[in-house]
Amino acid sequence: MSHRLKAALVVAAGLLLLSACTGPKAEEKPTAGAGPETTQPSGPLRVAVISHGTAGDAFWNVVKNGAEEAGRQLDVQVEYNSDGDPGNQAKLIDNAVAQRVGGLVVSMANPEALKTSIENAVRAGIPVITINSGEDKSAGYGALTHVGQNETIAGEEAGKKFRELGKKKLLCVVHEAGNVGQAQRCDGAKTGFAGDVQTLQVDISNPTDAESRIRGAVQTDSTLDAVLTLNSQVAARAVSAIKAVGSTAQVGTFDLNTDVVGAIKAGDVVFAVDQQQYEQGYLPVQFLKLYRDNANVVGGGKPVLTGPDLVDKSTVDTVGKYVQRGTR
Repeated sequence: MSHRLKAALVVAAGLLLLSACTGPKAEEKPTAGAGPETTQPSGPLRVAVISHGTAGDAFWNVVKNGAEEAGRQLDVQVEYNSDGDPGNQAKLIDNAVAQRVGGLVVSMANPEALKTSIENAVRAGIPVITINSGEDKSAGYGALTHVGQNETIAGEEAGKKFRELGKKKLLCVVHEAGNVGQAQRCDGAKTGFAGDVQTLQVDISNPTDAESRIRGAVQTDSTLDAVLTLNSQVAARAVSAIKAVGSTAQVGTFDLNTDVVGAIKAGDVVFAVDQQQYEQGYLPVQFLKLYRDNANVVGGGKPVLTGPDLVDKSTVDTVGKYVQRGTR
């Protein structure tokens, strides 16, 4: 065999061996922890919670407690801010987007005022979950889901409760002008009560005037035998107003605080519609963590309901201890 032929055979054998060893290219594995594309793809998740709560509002303090506790448990950085003015609330959302947070939790008492800011957040790749109010606008604005109670259903339950108590004329006290959720509560109460329902506008920022307006309403119309307030702080004012004029009207309210718990025990408030707002802070942080880490979307296109749960004398002792610690 010639030298050239031997060399050619060696080269061919080498090429055959190389082909056998190489084989088909292995399939590349996805990067660990890969999930939906967001503005914060790695490291601790940073979530901005932006509500329409006013300073010192006991209700929103519980929402904040829920969000911060979820952050501690899940290693999520939670930043809570609030402003009762819709324009200022929109600016808080814009600031969070500019800071490229990893997720947004927003209450929408005035959805139209927040529409552009929320849509800008979604376009920037920031997942948004809405809470508390604005359920019917949430999906249209691009939010992943809505967490809260259905205000119309909650109002209906309150109205039914008063009807079961034999009441004939109901006053529904609205404390935030332009808040769509409060309008839905009163509308629901009208349906559930199936009787004479009137509305009264007061300003939660002026509690003395709110009490004066409620007092004037029950004093002017002695046939009013039921008063539904939409906030625990307003409930205390309603109780004082009714006692001041010697009215026999009974008070029911939305939301709980320690004063309402005490008033239920004393018989001054007959029930409270509890929307379990701790969950409205806690669950969205958990949902955003699941979305970032595992592409999970909760709710199947429907809102995740946190209420209503009616608290009265039969349940107030159990629930009251959690109100005391700031989780109900």
